[in-house]
Amino acid sequence: MPRPAAPLVLVVDDEPTICRALSIALRRAGYEPRTAESAEAAHALLRHKTADAMIVDLRIPDQRGDEFFELAAALYPHLRTATLMTTGDTSDRAFDLIHACRVPYLVKPFDLADLIAAIDRFTRRTRDASA
Repeated sequence: MPRPAAPLVLVVDDEPTICRALSIALRRAGYEPRTAESAEAAHALLRHKTADAMIVDLRIPDQRGDEFFELAAALYPHLRTATLMTTGDTSDRAFDLIHACRVPYLVKPFDLADLIAAIDRFTRRTRDASA
């Protein structure tokens, strides 16, 4: 019997080192990571394959993370409850934008274990369904 596919997690962050680090951590945790360093690249990835979960940085150069999230969730409603926002911006405005999305978030620098735990919660149904 073929092994079920690992849940796909889309990482959207303009910092290549963060994309690389999150890819390694997600792969080790049993996920199939895909990274995009811009909203445009992330939209292109989503046109070809939907993600089971997303990790989205609030501050990406070509589109704010909250705006990208709203567009992605409009196309794939399950992402509304399977997205983790990250930010290094601790301003009130940043938190207002994140809270408006009604998604959990982590402030950079964050513990990778916390990130993996959040993704595990998002994908539990996906993994349970394939077990």
